[in-house]
Amino acid sequence: MTKKSKIKKDMTFADLLKENPESAEILLEEGMSCINCPLARYETLEQGSKAHGVDINEILKKLNKKKKK
Repeated sequence: MTKKSKIKKDMTFADLLKENPESAEILLEEGMSCINCPLARYETLEQGSKAHGVDINEILKKLNKKKKK
């Protein structure tokens, strides 16, 4: 993923955090402690959102908005 790429629901947590470490703050605020989970290397944002009962579309909006700053 490049900085110009949009964050999408099929990205793994590992890929997201590698390219956008500042995203951890948003994930933690939403109760998604996936960043510390061993499955983060393989689990997608969508899978983690479902597991934590978080709306994937809202998370994506926040992540992409933060990325633009």
